[in-house]
Amino acid sequence: MTENIQLSYFKSLPQPFAVVGMGITGRSLVALLKALGVEASQIFCFDDKEPTSFGKPEDLLAKKPGTLFVSPGVPLSSLWIKSAQEQGIKISSELTLAFSLLTTERIIAVTGSVGKSTTTSILGAGAFALSSDCFVGGNLGTPLAIYATELLGGSRARAPWVILELSSYQLENFENFVCDYAAITYLTPNHLERYSELLDYYLVKLHLISRTKFACVMNSNGGDLKSTFESEKNRFLKKQVPLVQTYWVDRNSEVLILKNLLPCSLVGEYNKDNLAVAGELAALAGWPESSFLAMKNFSGLPHRLENLGVKNSIQFINDSKATTIDSVIQAVETVLETLTKKSRLILLLGGHDKNLPWDRLKPMINYSQIVFVFFGEFGASAQAITGLPGPCFSTLAVALSELPKLAQPGDIVLLSPGGTSHDEFKNFEERGHLFKSEIKRFFGN
Repeated sequence: MTENIQLSYFKSLPQPFAVVGMGITGRSLVALLKALGVEASQIFCFDDKEPTSFGKPEDLLAKKPGTLFVSPGVPLSSLWIKSAQEQGIKISSELTLAFSLLTTERIIAVTGSVGKSTTTSILGAGAFALSSDCFVGGNLGTPLAIYATELLGGSRARAPWVILELSSYQLENFENFVCDYAAITYLTPNHLERYSELLDYYLVKLHLISRTKFACVMNSNGGDLKSTFESEKNRFLKKQVPLVQTYWVDRNSEVLILKNLLPCSLVGEYNKDNLAVAGELAALAGWPESSFLAMKNFSGLPHRLENLGVKNSIQFINDSKATTIDSVIQAVETVLETLTKKSRLILLLGGHDKNLPWDRLKPMINYSQIVFVFFGEFGASAQAITGLPGPCFSTLAVALSELPKLAQPGDIVLLSPGGTSHDEFKNFEERGHLFKSEIKRFFGN
């Protein structure tokens, strides 16, 4: 075990431990607990979607765990989680435990309804230009527990900077979190199946400001962000004194010119907002010119307006990550800018709904160049709400099998579904991979 690891929080947790949710976060947490010396017999694993030793929550609680590590995907409002709390069982999370093991790392946190993954990744590009020992993860790709496990094993150096993308679910159950710098990219309706009202969701995001030491950068073009901040700041900041410095930037920010971040490699005007947020944070943090050059050259992430190229004279774009209505609108606006007068945009919409405001897509009926294709569990409902014309298919795979009949040379096919992937897939990555593989199958390499 490496030096300077802080174990006071870990030692305060009552055993045995129960890990609730066995996705990548849960699996990485089990590895971290074992690296901390916890015997396998003292770790119980539970997932209501996958086979484990426990068929239902009651079976798990019968083992009398001292601490429940709850996955972000499991609502803390679940009756059995509340019952566990009432019984005196400690509720914690992968992030809380992993974060307790950090010492000298400087922390940047990024949240938002839209743009947080891209902004985190832009910052990551800049951080890695600063030092290859930096860590980028959280909700984006790599759990913080993996970083902590590697530290314990001595297989990596301590990171000078840790860049974390944080979802609202993660922020709900992250009791010891504090960061040096933060960013909030955008607020728009999302996850309304989990929150009783929209403001509750927004306030979880905005509470990040009160957990920031030095500065929080926010996108002036961030949907409901500015209006909600102004109307609710006294409430969500809990009368924090002194108020952390806040900076508002967007695609017209001076930082883009002063730091030579334009022209950039990212596609879409809204991505200049994300670049401005990242650039302002990097400037506040005192990063070198090499970091800004790396951010300027960052070209985007898989499954986020990912250009798959032209096949049979048809262009394909994978935007599987688009699981809010604003994401769909931004993607469509970006692609429409590239259409010729004779080409069409074939837009794939559907998936699993989160009580999103699908009616905001109604004005798209005025775009004669868009061909709408609906699919998945919520496809028919999305079509009914929007009133948009076009075929509707039971699954994405069936919809894609019909594309050779629908798409013509010169068209652009855009998967920007709006709904989540959970009706058919484990995650948006799996959905994006199916899109890629089926496009290859039907249209060739």
